[in-house]
Amino acid sequence: MDNNKTDRKTPNLKHQISTGIRLNQNLIEIEKKYLEFKYQFNFIYNPEFKEFTPVAILYQALKPPIIDGSRKPLKPGGYSDSGADIAYSLKSNSIPIVTPVDNPYPSSDMDWVFPDTEEGINTAISKGAKTVWANTVLFDAHPLNFRYNVKIIGQLPEAAQKYDNKWVTNNLIRSHELPVPNSILIGYKNRNGIYGLNDLTVEILHKENINFPLVLKPIRGRGSQGVKKVDTMEQLKAHAEELLSSKTNEFGDSLILEQYLEGDEITVVIMPPGTYDINFKSTNFDNHWHLPPVKRFNHHNGVAPYSGVVAVVENSELLNSVELQDPTYQKVVRDCERAGQIIKSLAPIRIDCRRIAQGKPFYLFDLNMKPNITGPGRPGRDIEDSLVSLSARGIGWTYSDLLKNILRQAWIMK
Repeated sequence: MDNNKTDRKTPNLKHQISTGIRLNQNLIEIEKKYLEFKYQFNFIYNPEFKEFTPVAILYQALKPPIIDGSRKPLKPGGYSDSGADIAYSLKSNSIPIVTPVDNPYPSSDMDWVFPDTEEGINTAISKGAKTVWANTVLFDAHPLNFRYNVKIIGQLPEAAQKYDNKWVTNNLIRSHELPVPNSILIGYKNRNGIYGLNDLTVEILHKENINFPLVLKPIRGRGSQGVKKVDTMEQLKAHAEELLSSKTNEFGDSLILEQYLEGDEITVVIMPPGTYDINFKSTNFDNHWHLPPVKRFNHHNGVAPYSGVVAVVENSELLNSVELQDPTYQKVVRDCERAGQIIKSLAPIRIDCRRIAQGKPFYLFDLNMKPNITGPGRPGRDIEDSLVSLSARGIGWTYSDLLKNILRQAWIMK
């Protein structure tokens, strides 16, 4: 019997997941709403994709352009490590994988991934790839844009460019009445609402409802690179000068200065609408939904260190069942789901949240359009969990389960 037909005869799906994920009630309406959502956001979802087609993984070979005066830093290795993790795990689970070499060596990252250049994408397709996993930073002029002949895993390039701007994104979700910390822009000179570094005073900060301690960070950041907690005006100006004077123009000509949140920190992974396998059952979501939250600890001077420096397993863990009953946790995951709906993400995003103080509500302070998705499997990488793979474990997904469920949400450009 066709399981999908059986599901559609059941008007109310009562199965609940203990992590707080809310399931939908009418599966016919779910598919209708999902298709409407997909078409609205300029791409096609094909419900007939029953089997996985050959997959090629892209890594970041292209340096992101300067956009409105700021540039997202290029990651050393261009996410080739996580790309190789993805490809190796999928291949180990009998998913057809296209690779640059015929017999990729498990420990060689570049054996598994293609550069995200025009040539690299064309090579992957010529070798038989029907699905391209964009494990890279996308932007509107990226060569993957307007590729109509392959399925894509990743964000719409123009959306990735827009929402990689943390200032734009936070202002957008704030306008939808979601809690975001107060912040201002600073640069070398006063211009277009940006405060000049030499003109900045404590009085101006008070007027903008931000007070020390503060956090200074790039507009288009990556991980915790360039992010620093500052306790005095002297520290603020010294760190701002360091970032703004970068000879490589790595961080652009303006920075975000925002209120430091002193309470607990968690990260919430938001998945796009679609059909997923959870607890050996096909489950449909007509809207964005969350994986179990992960709490962060062992911060360095108030900032969670980059996972490339400190392994995620050393400073992160899933919330326990008692913590999940806290109304403030229940509210923040709903807020994060709403943020995913606002930006219409098409692949997993990660939203970092902190309380303004212990026991107080959570604020959304950092939305990541391309979260890291490293995972265990390849020899010597048993502790290479990412926040996304750790979160997925909360609903019983192994790393390969996570990847296959992401792969099922492939979409095609209209």
